[in-house]
Amino acid sequence: MNTDDRDLPLIKGLVGGPLGPSTADVDRLRARLAERADAEGLLDVAYRIVDSPFGALLVATTTDGLVRVAFEREVHDTVLANLASKISPRILPSDRRTDDIASQLDEYFAGNRRSFDVPLDLRLVVGFRRTVLCHLREIAYGTTESYVTVATAAGNPKAMRAVGSACSHNPIPFVIPCHRVVRSDGSIGQYLGGPEVKAALLALEAAT
Repeated sequence: MNTDDRDLPLIKGLVGGPLGPSTADVDRLRARLAERADAEGLLDVAYRIVDSPFGALLVATTTDGLVRVAFEREVHDTVLANLASKISPRILPSDRRTDDIASQLDEYFAGNRRSFDVPLDLRLVVGFRRTVLCHLREIAYGTTESYVTVATAAGNPKAMRAVGSACSHNPIPFVIPCHRVVRSDGSIGQYLGGPEVKAALLALEAAT
């Protein structure tokens, strides 16, 4: 990817500015580089940080679809390093490539969206875990299923622990609603974002 003449003023400001680079200049240069990389087919993973009632979320997409939604507690830098290792090091922030999922998450948290309409990239999930996550997408908004019900639907009624593991390793929470899987006694169980987040999501869906 060659340097565009339009980038030169920004680059000079970053390198030789008397007060150092401003945050706005850095953000503009990153955005421009991401746009050009995308246009030239060089951007394999696009990401952004979005605000939510549960803290900052990292969302990442590939050309195939949404591949990751990560909580702060997962450490976003670690998540990005993992994506670079498992998918591609050609990864940059891009608002344009992530606008759809950012908007839909906002609508969901506001109680104005019951399902997500974005393509998914499930390459980070294989085997039984993928079978489980595919079933989770069928659990309707405002409803729940037990771990044993999910295990049965996934083809192995005795695999409750494996279902729990699939939920705890769900790379796309909210969109793939692992928060709708609860214990047989009705207690909510564990959740990657924390049990308090799971309880809040279930309460949100029950109220709308």
